[in-house]
Amino acid sequence: MQLGLIGLGRMGGNMRDRLRAAGHEVVGYDHHKETTDVASLAELVSKLAAPRVVWTMVPAGQITESTIDELAELMSEGDIIIDGGNSKFTDDGPRAERLKPKGIGYLDCGVSGGIWGNTNGYALMVGGDADLVARCQPIFDGLKPAGEFGFAHAGKVGSGHYSKMIHNGIEYALMQAYAEGYEIMKASEYVDNVPAVIKSWREGSVVKSWLLDLLDRALDEDPELAGIRGYADDTGEGRWTVDEAVRLAVPANAIAASLFARFQSRQDDSPAMKAIAALRNQFGGHAVKR
Repeated sequence: MQLGLIGLGRMGGNMRDRLRAAGHEVVGYDHHKETTDVASLAELVSKLAAPRVVWTMVPAGQITESTIDELAELMSEGDIIIDGGNSKFTDDGPRAERLKPKGIGYLDCGVSGGIWGNTNGYALMVGGDADLVARCQPIFDGLKPAGEFGFAHAGKVGSGHYSKMIHNGIEYALMQAYAEGYEIMKASEYVDNVPAVIKSWREGSVVKSWLLDLLDRALDEDPELAGIRGYADDTGEGRWTVDEAVRLAVPANAIAASLFARFQSRQDDSPAMKAIAALRNQFGGHAVKR
């Protein structure tokens, strides 16, 4: 099957490789000349036989919107646009409505797999009409892991990105739990070899996971994590997940706490903790570090 793929960065470039290895013809476009197959979106569309399928893997926000709007002027009735970036789910419905008068179908696809997806396959969560999903199924099959798992037609337009948002919220909480356990053991006078304990959990333990494997890998590379600053950014999905929990009145204690912990990581000298230290000094005469 043919596919146009826009955005050949850490995810998109590996997706192109995996699809080609599965026998699909992929025409890729990227603003980096050393990675692109074509010089423009217009050239990309011209190299695809109708009805076309074009997948965008560019940063969420205005870049995605402008890319889809430009494609809408270049593509034809019966074509399909898939957005596989980390767009907010509320953007998907308006996009589908803008494309509908032109007869261009729209699917949103949450993609998980990171830089390991080329080897392991990608977990895909797709939103949109079932007939459009069926037309693109060979592409999804080429990207997903072998076997019965790794793909879901999640529901209507927006459900793919919604599912990926929740996935990333869970990811935040899982990483926070591993990180807190790691720090407690590091602070303890009982555990002398924290990396060995982490490694022991990789098999036979109820907390085994791919994230745990990656923590073990990081500790193999740097047992004290001395070369890493304790700063964690967020890409938006954690915030959106907490927003949805508030909207739906669903308690999401672990996910919310993990998001706030990331905010705290960005403060070299937390104003809130300064206030707490000052209050403890005022009411109890507790020592403060100057």
